[in-house]
Amino acid sequence: MRLTPITYQVTIATMIRSFRHNGLERFFLTGSRAGIQPRRAKRLQLILARLHASTGPRDMRLPGLDLHQLGGDRAGEWAVSVSGNWRVTFIFDGTNGVSVN
Repeated sequence: MRLTPITYQVTIATMIRSFRHNGLERFFLTGSRAGIQPRRAKRLQLILARLHASTGPRDMRLPGLDLHQLGGDRAGEWAVSVSGNWRVTFIFDGTNGVSVN
């Protein structure tokens, strides 16, 4: 008997569903640097690409991003570090990133 290899391809539909920051949305969709700090474009590209592929907040735990959950009136939101005091914040609704700011 000869065994035939079978390959399965699985696609998990995760994505960024909504933005609160117009400049970040424009950068994510078109690459336009209008509305963001151009010198931060490379880091923002890494953060947004990772967020787009993530299924939950823990997937954003990369060295140097300083993933942390916010509290107080922003409980339920997560943040990662871009530079200095500048952060990208987001919420997960199931496996989708929403309210990216």
